[in-house]
Amino acid sequence: MPAEEITNKNSSSLVFLVAFRICRSIAAGMIALTFPYLILKSFTHGALILGFLYSSASIATALLGLFFGFLTDIWGRKETLLTVAFLIPLSCFFVLLAHTLPLLFAAAVLGGYSATGSLAGGGVGGAAQPIQNAVLADLTTSENRTKYYSILTFISGILASLGTLLAKLFTLQGAFAAALFISLISILFVIPLKFKKIKGNPKQLKSAGAIGKFTITGILNGFSQGLVTPFLIPFFVLVYHIPKSEMAVYGFISGLIAAVGLLGAPYLEKTFGFVKSMTITRGFGALLMILLPLIKDLPFALAVYFFSPALRIAALPIQQTQITERVNPDEVGRALGTNQVARLASSSGGILMTGYLFDLSEIGVPFYLYGAVMGINTYLYHRFFSGPGDGVES
Repeated sequence: MPAEEITNKNSSSLVFLVAFRICRSIAAGMIALTFPYLILKSFTHGALILGFLYSSASIATALLGLFFGFLTDIWGRKETLLTVAFLIPLSCFFVLLAHTLPLLFAAAVLGGYSATGSLAGGGVGGAAQPIQNAVLADLTTSENRTKYYSILTFISGILASLGTLLAKLFTLQGAFAAALFISLISILFVIPLKFKKIKGNPKQLKSAGAIGKFTITGILNGFSQGLVTPFLIPFFVLVYHIPKSEMAVYGFISGLIAAVGLLGAPYLEKTFGFVKSMTITRGFGALLMILLPLIKDLPFALAVYFFSPALRIAALPIQQTQITERVNPDEVGRALGTNQVARLASSSGGILMTGYLFDLSEIGVPFYLYGAVMGINTYLYHRFFSGPGDGVES
């Protein structure tokens, strides 16, 4: 059978993995919309408490992602995925029981109710991302892996948006009950998953060099994302005084363009290769971010807002493929988990810095810093990964 073909067993497992991701994405969208209203309106806590819960969930997601990433290499893909699949329904159950802040804290930590990162990339339930990516790597080949990463992430973004719309049909408690039910259904799709057993050596990491390189670039990626991504909407509120009703429409357009942009990753990979794709998409995006506070023109600013998220994530599936290609198969989970920790931890630092700068009315500085950090990161991509066709190192 040609290398690019997928066996029937893998095809059926891919279908089950997609179904699993669909259910979790819908549940994540419902949770992402409902949780802040639950904290601020139903439990009447302040924004400080909400921020504390979000920050705690972000840190927990990073640590759990690393833990389960290691576990998936050592214990097994299916066993680990089945375990982590219970975290979102368990967190929803805690919310339904909650009458105290500790239970809400436990729910946020277990479910990864974090405002850091997109829903498509695991903004809720992100601890499962390294495992899902490792599973997808096992079920695909190097020739078609980027295509499937693109499709799966695209589906996640669209279905998470649908989840936010569905949440409007329920009360706050009802939305979490629905998310509990939907996320429990997702577990049923893990049970029939079948793929070869891969067990790594916990005392050995042969791909430490490659993992280290992706960790360094991941730190810079996360820091730059923290500098601007959570503050794009506040930028429009402070500079252009855009009302919430209009910003909701603009946000939907931006998210839709970003999701569709992911589908172009296979073309980018085939045409430009890994390093050039990262350079073109993120380099152009960085230039737009530098110009955003300099050019005081609302149509231009909106164009930047619409297309910069797509430019940032367009080559993400290619990067995910490269991580799986450049490390040993029994170390993929650890590589993906380490990369996620690097991104989330450094993103928190970027968020704190921009929050401080915005408070000082230095609104343009984070965008200039973003450009500088992305410039350094682009250099490191060339330094670490350039080669014939930007392919796997020999």
